[in-house]
Amino acid sequence: MKLTKFRVTNFRSVSDSGWIDVDDVTALIGVNESGKSNLLLALWKLNPANEGEIHPTSDYPKTQFADIRDEPERYPFIVAEFDADAFAAQLAKKAGISPHDADKVLVTRFFDGDYRVEFPNHQPETTAEHEWLVEKLTGYANQIASGKELKRENGLKDRLESRLREIADGLPSNSKVEEDQLTLIRDTVNELVPDTPAPRSAIVPLVQQLVDELAERIDQITADPPSERDSVVAAVLSNMPAFVYYTHYGNLDTEIYLPHVVENLQREDLGAKELAKARTLRVLFSFVRLEAQEVLALGLDPGGTLTDEQAEEVGEKKRERSILLQSASATLTDKFRAWWRQGDYRFRFEADGNHFRIWVADDRRPTEVELEGRSSGLQWFLSFYLVFLVESKETHSGAVLLLDEPGMSLHPHAQRDLSAFFGSLSRTNQILYTSHSPFLVDPDRLECARKVYVANDGSTKATSDLRHSEGRDEQAGAAYAVHSALNLSVGESILVGCRPVLVEGASDQHYLTAMKSLLVASGRIKPSRELVFVPSGGAKNIRVIASIVAGRDGSPPTVFLDSDGPGRNTANVLKSDNGLYAEHADRVLSVGDFVDAVKENAEVEDLLPPDVLIRELDRMVREAETSLEDNIQPSIPFVGQVQAWAKSQSVTLPEHWKVKLARRVKERVLKHSIENFNSAVTDQWIKLFEAFER
Repeated sequence: MKLTKFRVTNFRSVSDSGWIDVDDVTALIGVNESGKSNLLLALWKLNPANEGEIHPTSDYPKTQFADIRDEPERYPFIVAEFDADAFAAQLAKKAGISPHDADKVLVTRFFDGDYRVEFPNHQPETTAEHEWLVEKLTGYANQIASGKELKRENGLKDRLESRLREIADGLPSNSKVEEDQLTLIRDTVNELVPDTPAPRSAIVPLVQQLVDELAERIDQITADPPSERDSVVAAVLSNMPAFVYYTHYGNLDTEIYLPHVVENLQREDLGAKELAKARTLRVLFSFVRLEAQEVLALGLDPGGTLTDEQAEEVGEKKRERSILLQSASATLTDKFRAWWRQGDYRFRFEADGNHFRIWVADDRRPTEVELEGRSSGLQWFLSFYLVFLVESKETHSGAVLLLDEPGMSLHPHAQRDLSAFFGSLSRTNQILYTSHSPFLVDPDRLECARKVYVANDGSTKATSDLRHSEGRDEQAGAAYAVHSALNLSVGESILVGCRPVLVEGASDQHYLTAMKSLLVASGRIKPSRELVFVPSGGAKNIRVIASIVAGRDGSPPTVFLDSDGPGRNTANVLKSDNGLYAEHADRVLSVGDFVDAVKENAEVEDLLPPDVLIRELDRMVREAETSLEDNIQPSIPFVGQVQAWAKSQSVTLPEHWKVKLARRVKERVLKHSIENFNSAVTDQWIKLFEAFER
C-alpha cells in the first residue's frame, strides 16, 4: 500500500494539522519550533518498523493530558490514507466490497494503541432501492404469469401473480425501503408458498427464488461493515508499510565507551537526544549480531595469572568477537556501496577492551581514519543507513522513510546532492523529511513541499499552499525557504547559462515543467540551455521580477503570460515605449499565440487536452450531479468553464484549485509518455518551446 496523505490530531503541539498530501518525496518546510518533527513522530508511531512506542508524558498534549490518560481509546492521534494498489483486489475479496471501494484505505491509530480501518470509497447500503424492489416483484409476477400451472394447483398462478403485483403497487413512493419493511415483504411473500407444493410445480420455485433474493438483500444491508471484520483489519495492518524514523541526534560517535552503552540501553529515563543515540547504538550492535554486553564481556580479561586453559578460553572469546566484527564490517561495506554510489567506502569495526571504534577508508583516502575524522555528512549517512537497514529488516523496499532535519551538517552543495539522492531513493521508498534549508527544496518540484507553521491558537498546521499567509511575520520562515530556493534556482540559471522564463503562477510552472520533461524525453526538442520556469505570483509582479533577473548583458528574460485581461495589460505595459521590453517585444509571449482552439482569454490550461484536466478535476470534486465532461467546449477557455460549471452545480472548488489541479495533472502525465497526446497538442507545445529558445 502507498501512503497518499495523513492527518495528525491531539499529538504534542499538533491540535489538528489538517490533511497533508504525500508524494514520493515530501518536504515539510518550516522554522524551528514550528512542529515539523511532531508531524513525523506521529506518523512514525502509526506503524513503526522498530521501537516507536506511545509515551503518554511526551506524546499527550499537555492541555489534554488528564482527559487522554483516563480514556486513551477515545483519542486518535494519526490517520493516514493509503492507495491499496495491487492489494486492492485481494482486499476487496476479503472485505466483500468492489475493488474500486478497496482502492483507498484509511488507517487510524488511537492512544491506547488500537487501530480503526475504513474504506472512504465504500458507502454501505442500509436500505434497498424502491425501484429494485418493484422490479423484482413485478418481474417475478411476469414470470409466474407466463408459467404453466398444474391441474392440482387450481388457480395458484393467478393468486401468486395478483398478490405480488398488489405488494408492488402498495409500496410507498419513496426511493428507499428500510430493513424492517423489506423483512415484512419477504415474510409476506414466503407465506404465499403452499405448505405442500406440487413436486413438479413451475411457479412455486419462482416464489421461493424471490424469497431467497429478498433474504440475500436483507443480509447485505444488515451485514457488519467490512472495516469491523477482524480478518480485514489484520490484512490491512499486515500490508501497511513500515515507517522508519531518523533524526540527526542518533548520529554515531567515533569511539563508543561500552560500559556507558550497556547502562544507557537499560535505562528508561533518557531524554530525546540520548534516546535517539541509544537507538542507533542498539541498531549497530544488532547489525554486528552481538549485544553490547556481549562485546564488552568477550573483550574483558579476568585479571591475575591465568592457567593455560583459562588463557585459551579468553583467547577464543576474543577471536570469536574479532571474526564477528570482521564479518559485520564486510557486510556493511558491501551493502553501503550498493546503496550509496557517491564514494567507495570501506568500514571496519574494532573492539578494544571497553571501547568500540568505527574506522573508514575509501579509494581517494586509503588510510583508515576514525569515523569522527570524516565529514559529519558521512556520519549522518552511515548512522541513518544502519537504522534504515536493520529496522526495516532488509525488506526495506516498501518502508516509508521519515527523516528529521537530514543533512543539516552538510555543505550546501552536498545538500543539493542529498535532495537529488532522495529522488533516486524514492523509486523504492517514499520519503518525508523536515527542513528549513532552501538547498533541500527542489525548485522544480515545489509540488512536493508543504509549509508547516504555528497557527494563531499555538498549534501546528501544515498546508501545500506555499503562498498561504500565517498571519505573523515571525512565521514566514517556511515561505522564505521556498522563495530562497527559487532565487537560488534563478541565480544559478543566470550564472551557468540557463534560461529563466517568468510565468504568472505555480500552476503555470507545473504544466510547463511537465511539457518540457515529455518533449525532452521523447527527443522532440533539444534545448540549447536549461529552461527554468519562475512563478512570479501574478501578472502584476512580472515587471519587477523581470528587472531583477535580467541577464548580465541587461537583456530581460522571456515572459509567458495568460491571454486574459491582466495578462494582456501586463504585456502592453512591458512592450510600451518606456517599458522594459520596448526593444525585446519578441520575448513577451502570450498563451493565445500558441493555442489553436481557444481564441480569447486563453490560459496555460488550454495548452492541454480538456479530458486530461477533467479526469483529475473529477477526483478533486465528486459531488456534482452534472458531469463537467458533458458540458466542456474546446473553443472556450477551460478555467472559465470550470468556474461557471461549479457555480451552476453549487459546487465549492477547493482553495487554490488551479495549483492543486496542476500538481495532480503533472504527476499523472509524467507517469506516461508523450504518445498519450495527439500530434496537434504536441505541435503546439513544440512551437511554444521553440519560441522560448529565441
